[in-house]
Amino acid sequence: MTIQPLDDLLDETLKLIVCLKKRDPNPNLPKKLTPLFAKLAGPLSSIDAAETEDLIWNLWHTHKSTEAEDALDEASRMLASRDYPQAETRLSMLVNTWPGFAEGWNKRATLNFLRSRDKASVRDIQQVLALEPRHFGALSGFGQICLRHGRPAHALSAFEAALAVHPHLASVKAAVDAVSAELRAKRLQ
Repeated sequence: MTIQPLDDLLDETLKLIVCLKKRDPNPNLPKKLTPLFAKLAGPLSSIDAAETEDLIWNLWHTHKSTEAEDALDEASRMLASRDYPQAETRLSMLVNTWPGFAEGWNKRATLNFLRSRDKASVRDIQQVLALEPRHFGALSGFGQICLRHGRPAHALSAFEAALAVHPHLASVKAAVDAVSAELRAKRLQ
């Protein structure tokens, strides 16, 4: 088995992100997500945007199997309490047992990011985006990994893709402004 360098994974994921608009979400995702994303894309007050985002997150955390939901909740609590080894065990079981549960992959991507396991995080982000191409959390996380590895152009693409789905993310807007300014400054040098 050959080990894929991180730079190749970043490039591969960027290609996936560029094609996301052409991809449909996994048909097993809750159908209620589609009108929520349509609402989120429009003009909303900050309160309405936050409420709509919360509804999306809640739906992403749902699964036909209560056992899968319980495993995700338990892993989330472990992550919050920084019990990373136990969270990793639980999340690995989750994605192996229910590989179509996008949020399981996303939580494991978050765990890997927190543990500075960026290659593993990017591989998990790829799984998330394959299942849920509208996952603004995974897109934002990928942007953060790109920044951590000196790939501002990749980060900008990821942040812009996140904003195309959820244009009300203030922190991502700020990241776009900062990265855009950095890239302009580099071009002027």
